Amino acid sequence: MSRSRKGFTLVELLIVVVIIGILAAVAIPKFADTREKAYLSAMRSDLKRSIAVAESFFADNGTYAAFPLDSASPGVTLTRLSGDARGWSAQATSVNTTKTCTVYVGTAATAVSKPEGVPTCQ
Repeated sequence: MSRSRKGFTLVELLIVVVIIGILAAVAIPKFADTREKAYLSAMRSDLKRSIAVAESFFADNGTYAAFPLDSASPGVTLTRLSGDARGWSAQATSVNTTKTCTVYVGTAATAVSKPEGVPTCQ
């Protein structure tokens, strides 16, 4: 009389655990990279919104000198690097990443080798 056992052996369970470990080792770094991209995207978005605010302010007042610079994304801080009647530059930082994003418009002092009006991150 043979008795049939149902269930998994220890070897089968260990193989499944190893496979899950390998998948986790591959997926976790990808997830961290995706989070970093999301933070950079939020900073770029805030800088693009600042460009729109600055252009609207310039159209109304003929100067970039005192347009309001604020941020709507949580954890993002915008800082004006330079600005006068003919141009401005700003930097975005986040509490969630060590990278920074900058943008300039017009004749800003930090207008070095970056396309005008395009936020770039480093």
